[in-house]
Amino acid sequence: MKSKIKRVIVLSFVMAAMLFITSCKKPSSSTTGWNYNDKKNGGFEMKPYLEQETGPGLVLVEGGSFVMGRVEQDITYDWDNIPRRVSVPSFYMDETEVRNQDWLEYLHWISRIMGNDYPEIYKKALPDTLVWRDPLAFNEQYVEYYFRHPSYREYPVVGVSWIQATEYCAWRSDRVNEMILVREGLKDWDPIDNSVQFFTTDRYTYSDYGDPSTGSNPVYNTGIPNLNDPSGAKPKRKVKMEDGIMLPKYRLPTEAEWEYAAYGLMGNTVDENIINRKLYPWNGHIIRSDNKKSLGEIVANAKRGRGDLMGVAGNLNDAGFITTPVFSYWPNDYGLYNMAGNVNEWVADVYRPLSFEDVTEYNPYRGNVFKNNNIDPVTNLVMFNDTSGQKNTWLGTPGTMVFDDLSGNQNRRNYRYADNINYGDGDVNSSINYDRLDSITMKNIAINSENNFMYDYGKTSMINNQARVFKGGSWKDLVYWTVPGTRRFLDENQSTNDIGFRCAMIRVGSPIGNN
Repeated sequence: MKSKIKRVIVLSFVMAAMLFITSCKKPSSSTTGWNYNDKKNGGFEMKPYLEQETGPGLVLVEGGSFVMGRVEQDITYDWDNIPRRVSVPSFYMDETEVRNQDWLEYLHWISRIMGNDYPEIYKKALPDTLVWRDPLAFNEQYVEYYFRHPSYREYPVVGVSWIQATEYCAWRSDRVNEMILVREGLKDWDPIDNSVQFFTTDRYTYSDYGDPSTGSNPVYNTGIPNLNDPSGAKPKRKVKMEDGIMLPKYRLPTEAEWEYAAYGLMGNTVDENIINRKLYPWNGHIIRSDNKKSLGEIVANAKRGRGDLMGVAGNLNDAGFITTPVFSYWPNDYGLYNMAGNVNEWVADVYRPLSFEDVTEYNPYRGNVFKNNNIDPVTNLVMFNDTSGQKNTWLGTPGTMVFDDLSGNQNRRNYRYADNINYGDGDVNSSINYDRLDSITMKNIAINSENNFMYDYGKTSMINNQARVFKGGSWKDLVYWTVPGTRRFLDENQSTNDIGFRCAMIRVGSPIGNN
């Protein structure tokens, strides 16, 4: 027995020594045999990497297949959510809706960085608090207090348009990546509060921002990159995508992602069989809990009936006269709160009643406008929005990248035009005039997304390329609208007191995690 133990001990030492020797050896290519990270043979880099970091506020939503669309009666007879099986890749989504506190932080940053040079940017980012007004209701207290009073800091932000929500996602991406670089010792906090030197992910990636080896653009040279370059060409370099340090961008979820995440079907599956087709984000076909500990309690903030928004004093059913704090009630099986009720939520998609018939079966989405980086043909440098104040052509924040629409791609097989919002539902080819126009006119019309031949906007329809989908039901909606399969739309520049949003992020690599 003792000799056997000795052999095991000796074998363990041998294995440990082998692992140590192996770990000391430089990794090499399995195709060429050349060492990685070795300046003697060119210095091609391969940094150690495990998997994508989970960004602040996000939870992983494991993707899969599900039936998207109607599970409740189509009481409006719109027939705009016909059931269809689709697959959604894994992605990340905010645990809760974006709060008033989050938006106040956003406004503070804009005021600090942009306030002196671009006060109009701060004004553009303000939520519309007047959405609370109603000609026949006393809501002035919400106009004055809902957004800024600390009592409401944990409540979802409302009065935010689709455009504003999208710009917030872009800002959040930059702040999170800046935080990561500082945390890893790759950048200092920028002590200068102005509209010229602030950090953006695109500017850091595509310009000389933070690259001391160039010196050609000292205005952006506020970073302190300290990654070694094994090629020996530069003593230090910036973080690259190949390093896997910075995160992908925050964005609005697609309609398919939002609906899939709302159901949380991973809690209802056994060996790929969905044992209980959900009507809501929770189990059962009513809005009350069937759990023994919380039997009969309301599980979402919605209107129970006409004039009944929160119940009777002493036994309030959902305790939400208007919105409620974002961590109210119980999360679904993905750990997401308020995927039904509280506030409706913006999603990325452009609204079309026949989207479910048209979109692809994998990662479906309508709203693609493909863009390329805007490269100056003279200097060959990436162009950014103007920060001098001499021009006023930028749409977003100064210092953000400028993208060009692709003019035409006649030789491509996967797409022909940059703007595909109208594709198959609103473009010339899908209208009754498809055979009445010459090819040149059709091409010009297809490039211009404002032309919509199937929907007579403002006369017979309110559908155009600015109509964006929102989902989820709200504090003032009947329970019918809390079903994830229902969908409505609103112009991307408008806002209401019952629409908020949450952010999402792609999952790169393994859909289930490498660990």
